[in-house]
Amino acid sequence: MNESKGSGDAASNGPSITDEELMAAFARGEKEAFEELFSRYQQPLYGFFRRRVPDRAHAEELTQETFLALVKAAPRYEARASLRTYLYAIAYQILKGYRRKSAFRQAFFGSSDRVKEATARDRMEAEIQLRDAIGKLERVEREILLLREYEELRYTEIAEVLGIPVNSVRSRLFRSRQALRELLAGRESRVRGTELRGIEEQA
Repeated sequence: MNESKGSGDAASNGPSITDEELMAAFARGEKEAFEELFSRYQQPLYGFFRRRVPDRAHAEELTQETFLALVKAAPRYEARASLRTYLYAIAYQILKGYRRKSAFRQAFFGSSDRVKEATARDRMEAEIQLRDAIGKLERVEREILLLREYEELRYTEIAEVLGIPVNSVRSRLFRSRQALRELLAGRESRVRGTELRGIEEQA
């Protein structure tokens, strides 16, 4: 796993500027700093939501909402933790709000979201099987697994995002990997070979 501080180490022009330095510059009114942060995190955040939300358009909207929240929070931001952790914590709170609203809509207006989910499943069968299996995990363990394997957050960052002890992250990640292995037992070998991206290798 890449242990670099955010994705800012891949900045294209000149010496690398950290995410935290860019955020401080944006708080001072430098719009270019925010544009660079957007460039670094737009795709990772979209991926974060897309793996948790069945509709692509909703994932895009939630990504935009996360950046809007970051803009509003800029004057109050203090670099006590990495900006990446801070940003994913915002995204996680926005995701929880979206889920609450979705549950409310479904309770009053039926299962239209499920219909959209069914029509949106145009990916390969192996990916569908993996997503279904991950969806059966306990909620917190599912989030730990996704944050670790897809967003590639460190254990300490996951602990900060979810507000749980680091040791709990380690133990629940182990349990989630074990549970996922059991759920995928008997599935086609390509699910493990092409989609797991090393989920089982550390279990």
